[in-house]
Amino acid sequence: MRQPFLFCIWLSQETFFALHLAQSGKITIFAPRCAQYRANRPLTNLRLMLGIIINPKSGKRRYRRQRLYLFKLLKHRHQPFTYKVTKYAGHATELAREFAEKGYDELLVLGGDGTLSEAVDGVMHANISDEKRKLIALGLMPRGTGNDWGRFWGLTRDYRRSLDIFFNTGKKHPIDIGCLTLWRNGEAEKHYFINSVGFGVDAKTCQRAQVMKYYVGSHGLNYLLGLLSAVFTHKSIPVELSTDEGIKISEPMFTMNIGNGPYSGGGIRQNPDADPCDGVFHSMFVSRPTVKLILSAIPKLFNGRLKEISFIQNFTAREITLATNKHVMFEKDGILVDACGPYKIEIIHHAIQFLA
Repeated sequence: MRQPFLFCIWLSQETFFALHLAQSGKITIFAPRCAQYRANRPLTNLRLMLGIIINPKSGKRRYRRQRLYLFKLLKHRHQPFTYKVTKYAGHATELAREFAEKGYDELLVLGGDGTLSEAVDGVMHANISDEKRKLIALGLMPRGTGNDWGRFWGLTRDYRRSLDIFFNTGKKHPIDIGCLTLWRNGEAEKHYFINSVGFGVDAKTCQRAQVMKYYVGSHGLNYLLGLLSAVFTHKSIPVELSTDEGIKISEPMFTMNIGNGPYSGGGIRQNPDADPCDGVFHSMFVSRPTVKLILSAIPKLFNGRLKEISFIQNFTAREITLATNKHVMFEKDGILVDACGPYKIEIIHHAIQFLA
């Protein structure tokens, strides 16, 4: 009598199918529960390597409800995943790098612009090939204060809709990533960013907004209050700026924002034409505005009409160098970095993908 035997096809670390040859000679195909396979879903659409990074401090009031909804959704979809919760500043960078180096090809971030920026930094610092990095797709369920990156893609604090976009209706878009290089004790130090990097008033606004969180909580209004506080106290700093397009600026810098995306500071459109897929930065530079000029610009901060103001210099570039003899703090995606120049900011065209 012919003995039954089991033949296994190994697809990945988490998924395999089994073929059972019975005594009758008929073949029975079955998938163990751990394979997380749904018969009505094509195999090519299975997300076999999904890593989830959660920042519990970002929007923490709704954290428990959102987390439970996500896990319920994953269980309903029979979705294999690994999730990690951040415990300190910079932890998302470590987690994303670990996910990337272990072969995870999709990362979902539950957090704000800062958490997403840290995740990007981790993916870009991962010890993997550029070809493999370009296949990694990031997704976002916004939970932060500003939500500037999500705003461009139509991702709001409606977490159910954001997750539906990630799992069902979204598409993968090759996006550009910015890289800011500075030098400490002769050693190059790279900081990657996804949305924008800012100097002068831009950085001081983020600094003031973070302080206000302790008093009024996480609100988009923090950035406006921080801006109003910063513009009337900040002093211009002499800088030397040059770009690969031949633009040179040698005058005091009041503020500058280099945009990969159009929004910053909780919805301010400093660079309204910025597109994270076009391969160039869209930047704005302000030297020494008077109080009257500042007041005339404030109403145009949110409607994309800042380019109409004559004292704002706008330019595009793939590479920007900023030199100064004084200390110049900067912010990247709302994360403050205390350092001294010179700075080199360059764009990496279609470095990774974003699912939206």
